[in-house]
Amino acid sequence: MSQLTVKNLELAYEGKAVVKGLSFDVKKGEYLCVVGENGSGKTTLMKSILRLIKPQSGEISFADGARVGRIGYLPQQKTAQRDFPASVKEVVMSAFASKTWLPVYTKAMKQKAEQNLELLNVSGLAEHPFSELSGGQQQRVLLARALCATEKMLLLDEPVNGLDPTATSEMYSVIKQLNDQGMTVIMITHDINTAVNTADKILHLNQDGHFFGTTEEYLASGFGDALLKGGLK
Repeated sequence: MSQLTVKNLELAYEGKAVVKGLSFDVKKGEYLCVVGENGSGKTTLMKSILRLIKPQSGEISFADGARVGRIGYLPQQKTAQRDFPASVKEVVMSAFASKTWLPVYTKAMKQKAEQNLELLNVSGLAEHPFSELSGGQQQRVLLARALCATEKMLLLDEPVNGLDPTATSEMYSVIKQLNDQGMTVIMITHDINTAVNTADKILHLNQDGHFFGTTEEYLASGFGDALLKGGLK
């Protein structure tokens, strides 16, 4: 069963159409990488899935327990966001802010936050200021926060942007581990090596059209030759 189904989607950015006639589906436990040139509509698509942007036309639907409000989202991070004045624990717990009307968090919420901090190997940093962490540690904390919002699906927009090679490798390893445990992953990336070596399927967007299929079909299609020649080693 598909957790996410997109049918005949048209998206615009600043009044200009960037995606037309897009259809694809993502099944439970799949790992989809979204690739393409800058300006091809990758982030616009992700925000549309999250209902942050309204499509020009088309349909986005969920099933099998996935739904808006229960999807973990890790957006692109900017320097100003990395200076957020809060502790690690406060940042992770903020994932529950929209789920309770109380001034305090429930025991179950606290336990889930602790479990995800442990899973991401940052539980020992719970009381540390978020702004004092390394880039890799911050991304782990933000991924722990995203996991507090879901047990079904993660949407990741360039999750290793700005990280050094070691932190990048560690982050990809954690994401793959989560996927191996059953989490559906949809990740925007410019790292074509990781995309074709890790993902089950590839969605390639560009202004002339799009490709959606397995990694094997993508490698044989010729659709992404420019990216592949520049990215594969």
